[in-house]
Amino acid sequence: MTDTNTLDATGLLCPLPVLKARKRLGTLSSGDRLHLSTDDPAAVVDVPHFCNEAGHVLEDTREDGAVMHWVIRKG
Repeated sequence: MTDTNTLDATGLLCPLPVLKARKRLGTLSSGDRLHLSTDDPAAVVDVPHFCNEAGHVLEDTREDGAVMHWVIRKG
């Protein structure tokens, strides 16, 4: 994992985590993975919906206290 594939969106509220993820995924190649961290409670709904609508694959989710960690593979 490189820094280009990591996005810390903790402290940001809806819709910023998804908007920043969309922007970062735009710089990646198909099949690359983005490791996203969020602490916005709305991300539990927003991130899976974004992946489904944009054609990305949500490969993993993990909760670490108030922080959710997501692994998104660019479609």
